[in-house]
Amino acid sequence: MEIFITGSGTISSIGNNVAESIKSLRDQQTGIKLGAFQALPNYRVGAVPFSNAELMEKFNLTTEGSRTALLGMIAAKEAFAGHSIDPTIRTGLISGTSVGGMDMSEKEYKNFLEGTNHNPLNYRHHASGTSSEEISNELKISDFINTISTACSSAANALMMGARMIQQGMLDRVVVGGTDGLSSFTISGFKSLMIFDDEWCRPFDESRKGLNLGEGAGFLVLESEKSLVISKQTPLAKLTGWSNASDAFHQTASSPNGYGATLSMQEALNVAGLQPSDIDYINAHGTATPNNDLSESHAIKSIFKDNIPPFSSTKAYTGHTLAASGGIEAVFAIEAIRQGLLYPNLNFSTPIEETGLTPQLKFESGKTIKHVLSNSFGFGGNNSTVILSAL
Repeated sequence: MEIFITGSGTISSIGNNVAESIKSLRDQQTGIKLGAFQALPNYRVGAVPFSNAELMEKFNLTTEGSRTALLGMIAAKEAFAGHSIDPTIRTGLISGTSVGGMDMSEKEYKNFLEGTNHNPLNYRHHASGTSSEEISNELKISDFINTISTACSSAANALMMGARMIQQGMLDRVVVGGTDGLSSFTISGFKSLMIFDDEWCRPFDESRKGLNLGEGAGFLVLESEKSLVISKQTPLAKLTGWSNASDAFHQTASSPNGYGATLSMQEALNVAGLQPSDIDYINAHGTATPNNDLSESHAIKSIFKDNIPPFSSTKAYTGHTLAASGGIEAVFAIEAIRQGLLYPNLNFSTPIEETGLTPQLKFESGKTIKHVLSNSFGFGGNNSTVILSAL
């Protein structure tokens, strides 16, 4: 059974929608800035430059929620625009998040400590699942709602779950993706792990020291052929391959040899019925941490041998948006296919000594891109790969 993609939406530090985001990628314009997160002004992050109240007003949102939920509503509404709720189409929403409503909890806890304006009711937004419920309420989707929290592979796993539910006849149409808002807890946590770079991150570079965090959301609409007949939507692309594989190497780090990532990519190719030579571009996980980029480089070499397709990480534009990254990068992959684009890997100068790989270094358009492989790797070796394909 084919899985069609009939909508996409995103918001991040490089754009409020798909068109703005692709323009930033074309212009090689990063959204990562020093002081963009007011609570911790000495860090470089990719922040969406609006307060929660401004997000609600600017994007005409009717449902109150955490920053994670609001960003998710914006991207999901863009993806679902032009679709309508139809009782004959079983429609679900599967959203990935790792931060949940942390921003509201932090604010209320500060109010509690200071003894001013403390409202315990706002803690109700804290749970990860609450953000999914708030997004579904904004879209008026009620047939099925689920939340996935597998760290940085969450959105990719949401895509997989949606595809499987369609294949198994449980749903006809699913809005899938991920969303995460910046919080002091997250930034401080990555800093404590010593994988947060004080400078601009440098994916796949020998001098890489760590990541820059970001916030945002990315969602797709998946539909079955049955749903297409009723909805009469025009597909953008297809979701043809997916896989999740764990190397169970370490609580946070990937295996040095990229074993789990290799398994994930190979199985995704198997699901899609493709050979490595069929892949025209890889949107790599590429966090710019010493461990991840070396591990992923080994895995890419294991799969593609001496015929490695163009690859790059777009996290030097958006920052690492955690659970949202797989959704945002799936949107970028779809536009790479539709517009024939290759995105350059920013801030690269020297290949990693152990692998010697050089990513895509210049923006190119007019390419023939039929299949894009997109990696999303989470803590604990939760490695996920999806393959997006032309119609």
